[in-house]
Amino acid sequence: MNADQKGARRALGRGLDALLPAAPPATATAAEGRSVFVCAIEKIVPQKGQPRQHFDEAELEELTGSIREHGLIEPLIVRRTQAGNDSFELIAGERRWRAAQRAGLREVLVVVKDVSPKEAFELALVENVQRADLNPIEIAEAFDRLLREHSYTHQTLAERVGKDRTTIVNSLRLLRLPPRIRTMVISRELSEGHARALLGAPSDKVMADVAERTVHGKLPVRKVEALIKAAKEKESRAAGDGEDPGEKKRAGKSPAIKDLEARLMRRLGTRVEVRDEGGRGELGITYGSLDELDRIIALLGA
Repeated sequence: MNADQKGARRALGRGLDALLPAAPPATATAAEGRSVFVCAIEKIVPQKGQPRQHFDEAELEELTGSIREHGLIEPLIVRRTQAGNDSFELIAGERRWRAAQRAGLREVLVVVKDVSPKEAFELALVENVQRADLNPIEIAEAFDRLLREHSYTHQTLAERVGKDRTTIVNSLRLLRLPPRIRTMVISRELSEGHARALLGAPSDKVMADVAERTVHGKLPVRKVEALIKAAKEKESRAAGDGEDPGEKKRAGKSPAIKDLEARLMRRLGTRVEVRDEGGRGELGITYGSLDELDRIIALLGA
């Protein structure tokens, strides 16, 4: 790996500022192998499979007007393509590139980075996350791609993109949403908080019904959580012919097991079930979210 590639790896955690060199004088730019220069806009192509897939039309038009009046102030970050030294692939700045084209610019300032396609994708993700340019589904899909293509653990990925592990795990859970609800999140009809609450639904039908009700009624996240909880309790009662299945099981347990369950529930702050058969069995601990799971694991000292 050459020095530029090592520098790019170190830059990931520091975001876009680490990618942009201090503005050099023209003579220095030429001496450094033209790493910063004005490039014909038709020589630049978007990155294939880049993290950002959706662009708000109104925001794009607003940026176009600004560029038409003031020019493109911030350079685009690009890498040389395998096709040759005269073509470049975007790493960061596709929205500005699109707006510059609409504004009629024929040339734009670029910063060239010597990185691999995988490193380019990772840099693009970091830049978009730090700018809050991606919707929650795009972020989840990008995290999933990095995990698969780089063989990262959740903790390693969290360190690479400057997030905590719980944020990564919660984001990836959004990929379990049905396509229709994903679309609602992408279009901003539902927030990430709404989506995470919907994931607790006992069935896809309940999830879809509550999602539609949330959008039409502009319900807050807390209300969605209450609706999902009520739906789960309703299904639980139906499954037990009107009796809570957990209470039905507890009725046949010995006083010692009941006491143990009570002590564990007080200690962990959540529902605990001990399933004992002749001195052997299982211990079941209920959690309602990954944040709660992390809390329980910490209490257990794991």
